[in-house]
Amino acid sequence: MGVVFSSFTMSLDGFVAYPDDSVGALFDWFTSGDVEVRPAGYPITFRMSEASAAYWHQNETEGVFIAGRRIFDHANGWGGRPPNDSPTFVVTHRPPPENWPPVPDAPFTFVGSVEEALEGARAIAGDRDIGVAGPNIAQQCIDLGALDEIRVDLVPILMRDGVRYLDHLRHDRTTLELLQVVQGEQVTHLRYGVTYG
Repeated sequence: MGVVFSSFTMSLDGFVAYPDDSVGALFDWFTSGDVEVRPAGYPITFRMSEASAAYWHQNETEGVFIAGRRIFDHANGWGGRPPNDSPTFVVTHRPPPENWPPVPDAPFTFVGSVEEALEGARAIAGDRDIGVAGPNIAQQCIDLGALDEIRVDLVPILMRDGVRYLDHLRHDRTTLELLQVVQGEQVTHLRYGVTYG
């Protein structure tokens, strides 16, 4: 079985979005180089540094995706094609949007809890990893002791306010082990293993 991981681009002061969910310069590193990267499920091509592109490809191990409703709504359901074209569980307490899905065979399942999403994801992931999106969903996975890795794309900006990546955690004995550091252009990629005491 693969790992359950969460990956976010984060400012130096710990934010992944402004209060209005805009991201400002957070993702400038996607266009800071000469190497073309076209992730599955994305309608655009990024131009990253060589180091960032190699790190990106190394981490293309996701077989199932879990997202919170906030990020799902903000991304407009990715137009029916989730990141990496992975089967996706959306954690929500509301029904799917009207006229959903926008395309036939959109691989989305709407569930009422993180536990239900993890159970469904593990049932179909096989040896592939499970990616977790949305700060709240990542925090709930940590509180459940279910998150195996935290991946941070650390950007040298200060946002001062907004949505924090790791906030409101209840699990009191969480230890991180640095597994990898990759210096890109305008970003430092950090990968941590998570252990629970």
